[in-house]
Amino acid sequence: MSALRLPAVAPPADVIVVGTGVAGLSAALAARGRRVRLVTKGRLTTSGSSPWAQGGVAVALGEDDAPELHAEDTLRVAGGVADAGAVRILTEEGPERIAELLRAGARFDRDGRGLLDRGREAAHSRRRILHAGGDATGRELVRALAAAVELAPWIEILEESFVEDLLLDDGRVVGVVVAAPGTGDRVLHPAGAVVLATGGIGQLYRHTTNPLECTGDGLAMAARAGARLADLEFVQFHPTALSCGRDPLPLLTEALRGEGAVLVDETGYRFMPEVDSRAELAPRDVVARAIWRRRESGHEVFLDAAGSLGLRFPSRFPTVFEECRRHGVDPRREPMPVTPAVHYHMGGVATDLEGRTSLPGLWAAGETACTGVHGANRLASNSLLEGLVFGHRVGRDVVAANLPAPSSRRVHGASPAGAEGVSQEAAVRREVRDLLWRKAGLVRSAEGLAEAAERLQRLEEVGYRGELRNLVEVGRLVSVAALAREESRGAHYRADFPDPDPSWRRRQARTAAEILRGGDRPALREAAR
Repeated sequence: MSALRLPAVAPPADVIVVGTGVAGLSAALAARGRRVRLVTKGRLTTSGSSPWAQGGVAVALGEDDAPELHAEDTLRVAGGVADAGAVRILTEEGPERIAELLRAGARFDRDGRGLLDRGREAAHSRRRILHAGGDATGRELVRALAAAVELAPWIEILEESFVEDLLLDDGRVVGVVVAAPGTGDRVLHPAGAVVLATGGIGQLYRHTTNPLECTGDGLAMAARAGARLADLEFVQFHPTALSCGRDPLPLLTEALRGEGAVLVDETGYRFMPEVDSRAELAPRDVVARAIWRRRESGHEVFLDAAGSLGLRFPSRFPTVFEECRRHGVDPRREPMPVTPAVHYHMGGVATDLEGRTSLPGLWAAGETACTGVHGANRLASNSLLEGLVFGHRVGRDVVAANLPAPSSRRVHGASPAGAEGVSQEAAVRREVRDLLWRKAGLVRSAEGLAEAAERLQRLEEVGYRGELRNLVEVGRLVSVAALAREESRGAHYRADFPDPDPSWRRRQARTAAEILRGGDRPALREAAR
């Protein structure tokens, strides 16, 4: 009989940051003075959603603008459930974070006078969107931040390493379990603090603009550890992804509509003015559902920029132009076929304004976190700003915190809680994504959500590991949380409860166990049994 093989134990770090998007990079840089280990399951400059962000960064810098106006716009689209304090921090601290990026060499687009060029997007009352490379803003932010990270002596970078779970000691997070690159062997990484910045959950859905890495890993890990989660039902669908069959779907940035592109059906009829007085500049949830309804009624939908941009398209939106041309569309002369697609998760691990979660030793930032800044519907181009602002706050707070000294002795021999189960299967992943798209997508109902929750519970009992395990567990939590909210608000739309309910003008912040217990509603208890 062979002896039990214990996991290897890596040298301790003061802080482990999981994820290398804008939030994770910002947190690692701001944690100067601590020994930081930055872990990503991809590569430093390509992992996560941040490099894919086209729209830009919303920040109040113009003479006709102010943080207060930016805050008003953010709150106006948030469905009445955003945290006003978090919004104030976002809009007030945003300009300084942008100034830091400029000092670090970030290359934002300039106008003919050499000033920062400011665009406008849906639901913004001012031109306050900064872009880089036209529609490559996220890529430029990650480039600038990653260059600073590579020069930072306090940061150690660990690439192509999948973090499977959090390590706990008497209710405190004391490190992570990492699948080592190449071998997949489990290695325990002790730390005084862990920061989750793993991005969103887009790969839960058949149609998404999110890259393959966005499998809800940080949210799933925090849920298993018992952290409080908030607003999981609020999943934002971008109205205009290029309908081309690719996975993920190429994003057609909201800035196109800000520059005058219009939505039409196959007959050329422009339908948005009859839906909302703001037409194509209405909030994302309004535009996405209008496109969905048009498609469900048998029409095709297109985004037409030929009249507003025409021959300027390649220089103004080079990334979108190349994607369209790759799929046989010339947006200078013809409309682009579009479909809504999952783009952003407003919910996440519940945090305070410093990014602290309900578990000692655990912080979260960016899309993984839920500070309340987005409420039920994120304002366009606020996500990169949130990563910059709250990532910085997390790093600063970790430096100020009284962290216990990380110790290998505290975790030696510990084993992760994850079941061995079966290996990841592509067919199950496809089933999960189709199920969530049909039953927990743009338009929801009690029957569909309960069906999704029940099927996902059966899949959860199989005991999958890795990304598939995370997708199944998070999918079930999203479905049950959406079943509990018996109203429509922001990005959450219930066909059986189509109107907002004043009694639901509040956030949901509960542990996974509390979400799945389901409260008093019989249908919810049945779905979560």
